Amino acid sequence: MNVWGKVPPQAQTFLGLDWGLKRIGVASGNRITGTASPLVTVVEQGEARWARLQALVREWRPDALVVGVPLHPDGAAHEQTRQAQRFARRLHGRLGLPVVEVDERYSTTEALAAGARDADAAAACIILEQYLRSLS
Repeated sequence: MNVWGKVPPQAQTFLGLDWGLKRIGVASGNRITGTASPLVTVVEQGEARWARLQALVREWRPDALVVGVPLHPDGAAHEQTRQAQRFARRLHGRLGLPVVEVDERYSTTEALAAGARDADAAAACIILEQYLRSLS
């Protein structure tokens, strides 16, 4: 798990992101309850995508961001792994918040199996809750 920036031990609020080339699912969560809620799926591209993410950060004021990084079933990295990691580094650079990378294998499959109407935001919720469980 890569971490870009230092997540303060007192960090309480987080935004989780399920990165994708076309869509980014977003969820909010907090350490106190250890739970997350799906928020929205960002569909904008280019600079509009960054503007939308900045607006969400301004609105929700998270202490840190959690980005799901896709891996092969055996844990090996692939091209989308590297792209998600690049996105995580850029998030840290552009937004100035600590960014934690989390293994997101099967999060979208799990969200769809649970009947999520917005699979990307629900996958972000699963990713964020996985991270929050790791803090206890």
